Amino acid sequence: MSDPARTRRAVEAYVAALNSGDPDAIAARVSEDFHNEHTSALGRSLRGRTAYRARLPRFLSEFEGLHYAVEDLLVDGDRAALAYTMTFRPRGAAAGEPVRIRGVFRLRVLGDLVAHRVDYWDGAEFERQTAGAEKNH
Repeated sequence: MSDPARTRRAVEAYVAALNSGDPDAIAARVSEDFHNEHTSALGRSLRGRTAYRARLPRFLSEFEGLHYAVEDLLVDGDRAALAYTMTFRPRGAAAGEPVRIRGVFRLRVLGDLVAHRVDYWDGAEFERQTAGAEKNH
């Protein structure tokens, strides 16, 4: 039987690592065979901690000041659903309001690490907000 409190701690540690902007800290919070799955057409899924770590520097540079604010976190055994608001500024964007996108992570935790993340977010909302930011250059 899995421990919901342990799952909650693992998910909270993963989000804290994402918010740190440190690729090594983020990669340290996922399993060796981590599956990062995106449902948006704009996202790119991948498998493995090594591949995830290799992609993080570019991702973090594209989304300056990236922050995930937790709206709600539901835990059931080794699974969790986390509703979030992601904020960031597109790389090189002029000053102004940051981009805000709401989404949900569906997570499976093994031990203290995230083993599978499914990310649900609206790619059209991303394009709408970032197209406006690009016009303000």
